[in-house]
Amino acid sequence: MNIYVSNLSFNVQDEDLKSYFADYGEVSSAKVINDKETGRSRGFGFVEMPDDSAAQKAITELDGATVDGRAIKVNIAKPREERSSNNSRRSFTSNRW
Repeated sequence: MNIYVSNLSFNVQDEDLKSYFADYGEVSSAKVINDKETGRSRGFGFVEMPDDSAAQKAITELDGATVDGRAIKVNIAKPREERSSNNSRRSFTSNRW
């Protein structure tokens, strides 16, 4: 099961995130998402746990828990939505000039 964790302290690293969930079962991966330009944490991450019942227990018990001074939010990750390439940035060209 893929788990979304938000409101993480900017000090939390991948290994820290993994250790929070390891008490509940096997953790296949844990990744804190970093900003591409600055390399700093964006305050959220993802944890993958192969055992759905262990993952569900971790979600229930860790949602709202205080970690490094912050109350984290823990949910089942939703599939990433495709972004439309023509929504936000448009390139205009004109042959009139």
